[in-house]
Amino acid sequence: MGIYASRPKRLIGQVLSDVFVLTWGVVWALIGVFINATIGVLATPARETARAAARLAGDFTDAADQAAKVPGVGEQLRRPFDAASVTMGNLMVSANHQVDSIERLALIVGWLVFLIPVAVVVAFWLPRRIGFYRQARASQQFIDSAADLDLFALRAMASQPLYVLAGVSDDPVRDWRGGNRDVINRLAEIELRRNGLRMPVIAAADVTDAGLS
Repeated sequence: MGIYASRPKRLIGQVLSDVFVLTWGVVWALIGVFINATIGVLATPARETARAAARLAGDFTDAADQAAKVPGVGEQLRRPFDAASVTMGNLMVSANHQVDSIERLALIVGWLVFLIPVAVVVAFWLPRRIGFYRQARASQQFIDSAADLDLFALRAMASQPLYVLAGVSDDPVRDWRGGNRDVINRLAEIELRRNGLRMPVIAAADVTDAGLS
């Protein structure tokens, strides 16, 4: 037993449902990437500021080194340049922190934009798919003889609306107890259809054998 029904209508519905969920996830993944990139653009000015501050810090450091070479007053001349270099270094660090914060925010928002709508859809879709697989797999284990169809017929009488049962027989309980194979098979067919399964071929053979005996 696979993860899909063997009946065409149920199979088409399941395939369309799976394709919808997959498409839904891809669309919101693309939207999340777009949001991430859009917010990430806000970090461009801070990134450029960090680069400019790094260049200026290097230039002031070079200027301080050159000023230090002046005999007698070199140390006094380099102090303003050293101070400016430190200021540019602090500005670079601050700008880099701002870039990190924006990129982190962009990543978080992008993931939330993707995860929230996808999680909502998957929360409805996944339990139904798992429930179908478990139900169909368990049902498949019982379909190996006409006698097993009695169980599905009984489940149909317990779960189907009365108007559905009335369309099968005026007294389905009496027919089920009396072993009316036609009624039992029709009831079993209703239950198997609900589980996405086909009527087993062995059922027809068992009915024929029962008639010959």
